[in-house]
Amino acid sequence: MDYLITRDMLVHYDELNRKKKEVETQLEKLKKAFNQYFDTSVGENVKGEIKIGDYHLQRQIRISEKFDQDITVKRLEELNMQDLIKKKPDEVKIRSALNLGLIKEQDLEGCIQKNASQAIYVRQLNVK
Repeated sequence: MDYLITRDMLVHYDELNRKKKEVETQLEKLKKAFNQYFDTSVGENVKGEIKIGDYHLQRQIRISEKFDQDITVKRLEELNMQDLIKKKPDEVKIRSALNLGLIKEQDLEGCIQKNASQAIYVRQLNVK
């Protein structure tokens, strides 16, 4: 048999997995501290950056939107736009209808859900 699993391998895997969890916990604490810093210094869900020595800390903000299914279906039915519904709102068709002017953004007010996610990047700058 080409694949031999030993106790040592299992022990090593278990040790590495524990270390991984410890590292992930420490990283989460640091990310939380970085996000709290940016929340205080530039505002919640606002991108920011700071340079300390030869390190650059940057926070990016990604906004994702999606249509609330129940509200959007009801609104599209009220607007007699059943072609834009396939058991759930068809986002591609809705965006096309918006672009073509068949419906207005105001018609869908309250239908769009926005979510923000935060991303932290740390990199060492080139030292001269």
